[in-house]
Amino acid sequence: MDTPPPQASQTPSNWTLPNLLTILRVVLTPAFVAVFMDHNHLAAFAIFAAAGLTDALDGTLARLLRQRSNLGAMLDPLADKMLLVASFVCLAIQGLIPLWLAVIVVSRDIIIVGGLLLLTFLDIDVKSRIRPTFVSKLNTTAQMTLVAALLTDKAFDLGLGPLLPALIWTVAGLTAASGLHYLRRGLDYFTPNGEAKPKPD
Repeated sequence: MDTPPPQASQTPSNWTLPNLLTILRVVLTPAFVAVFMDHNHLAAFAIFAAAGLTDALDGTLARLLRQRSNLGAMLDPLADKMLLVASFVCLAIQGLIPLWLAVIVVSRDIIIVGGLLLLTFLDIDVKSRIRPTFVSKLNTTAQMTLVAALLTDKAFDLGLGPLLPALIWTVAGLTAASGLHYLRRGLDYFTPNGEAKPKPD
């Protein structure tokens, strides 16, 4: 009796074009920090724009090429957070935004990541139920817009100063609202109706 030939593995490769674009965004973050802290705002603007382009392309290509992966789902928001947190810290150090705004942005992300790590440590299945909310997506868009506006203004001296206070307060409000929303959802897992149950084996 002949032995059937081994079948090729159906496990998709993580080295897809969308994932490579996401990894590129991670790599661009320290480059952005280096040129920005050297007061090379034009180069910082170019790097931030390139990173934003990879953010727009990776998800679109993943859908069009049917190359969605667990690695991409994990790396994409992580890359966004790395870039934005680094941007807000740099902007605060150079006095382009209030320090309290950077504290709000960084604190929100620390609380969310810490909460997810805690739930994972407690073996509670949250991966299948936690998804980015509308407020969270709006918040990310507002944060990106503020950073882009500040970089554009510094690089090209467009006189956007009068618009910045409104953007700053919008980002502050959305960041706080998004953080409180995620905090409430996280606390729900510890209530009797929160369905906080261990992950299935």
